[in-house]
Amino acid sequence: MEWSWQRIPAEYLVINVKLCRNGKLARRKGYLHVRKGRIEGLGVGQPAINGVPVLDGEGLVCAPGLVDLRASFREPGNEQMETVATGSRAAAAGGFTSVVTMSGTDPVIDNSGMVRYLIDRGREAGLCRVYPTGAVSPGRQGEAMCEYGDMVDAGAVAFTDDDVPVASGGLMSNALKLTKVLGVPVISHAEDRSIVGGGVMHAGYWSGRLGMAGMGRAGEDSAVFRDVELARATGGHLHLAHVSTKGAVEIIRRAKAEGINVTAEAAPHHFSLDHSRCRDFSPLFKVTPPLREPDDVNAIAEALADGTIDAIASDHAPHTGTEKEYQFDQAPFGATGLETSLAVGITYLVNNDILDLGQLIACLSEKPARIFNLPGGRLEEGAEADFVLFDPTEKWTVDAKGFQSRSTNSAYLGETLTGKVKATFLRGRLTWRGEN
Repeated sequence: MEWSWQRIPAEYLVINVKLCRNGKLARRKGYLHVRKGRIEGLGVGQPAINGVPVLDGEGLVCAPGLVDLRASFREPGNEQMETVATGSRAAAAGGFTSVVTMSGTDPVIDNSGMVRYLIDRGREAGLCRVYPTGAVSPGRQGEAMCEYGDMVDAGAVAFTDDDVPVASGGLMSNALKLTKVLGVPVISHAEDRSIVGGGVMHAGYWSGRLGMAGMGRAGEDSAVFRDVELARATGGHLHLAHVSTKGAVEIIRRAKAEGINVTAEAAPHHFSLDHSRCRDFSPLFKVTPPLREPDDVNAIAEALADGTIDAIASDHAPHTGTEKEYQFDQAPFGATGLETSLAVGITYLVNNDILDLGQLIACLSEKPARIFNLPGGRLEEGAEADFVLFDPTEKWTVDAKGFQSRSTNSAYLGETLTGKVKATFLRGRLTWRGEN
């Protein structure tokens, strides 16, 4: 990828790229014309525009900037794990231009002032669009409702108690009713903790062999069923986060067939890794929901292929190296994901002929943007020039030294993946440039 500019000009052409838009990858090389932060034109071939600087994409794929529906930036309160600035840098390195951040900070994002704080911090970083979620309940205590209207006015795009399930069906029902009026979803971390108890990994062969307390599928399936029925009763928009079981997939499939307002996302580790990864007691594979069995992994991948699961979300959950060096049962749940999501999708879905590249990019851009009514995720004339250039065939080995995130607790450390981000642009401005 060659260009001779020291600074990105106000107007330029990106040429010799394969455009990926509307779920399809172009067969022929084309161009993107950017002017004053917007897409002036795009298409096949190379236009004759005199005096406009040129960036030669040399056959890279040009796709909409990726849109992530679930990432924890940890600020305020746990900046030793991640900040809005470092999380934004990790997002840009992964090809993301829009990130929906979770409410589980310290203090919790449960009022309009905290929502504005995060938006301001995102603007200061200037590397991706930061869209905060607000908490369903003050302090994520599950006892009452927050002031949803005030938070939506401040910029909140959804409501969730993050990785704390809403145990009260009454509270979830009321939240769905009120957010329906506001036109935003409630995000469910579907887990019945009275069932999963103190489990630290999936309940199955490996939990038994390792002597670890297990988390059965029923804890997720029953919670998904309850929340789907509440969405049916209220008409509210229920969004199910990080779906991990084959049973949950079937519940969602039936709900969609019945016209219930339900959408869902999957995390990369749930369509690529199974619970056997925990056999060496590495806390890098301790996530919630846990890594499940191969049948579940296959069900998640198939659900992405048939549209039952709408989108892929990074589930970026950074932790310090010290925390992830605790014994497995004492270490925190979570893995980073922003810098590997695209490559994991190519490696495990595209290269295994489950999705084609156009479908994968739609699950990472267009579809998540549509679910949350966000402005990004598309390449079209007049849209803001949020886009990513990547090589879908380049292999690379995941190395903690190359991470832009403040934390390196990736479940793919040492693994060779396919697909490398070369450059990311936000409103036409370069936010990340990788190695050529």
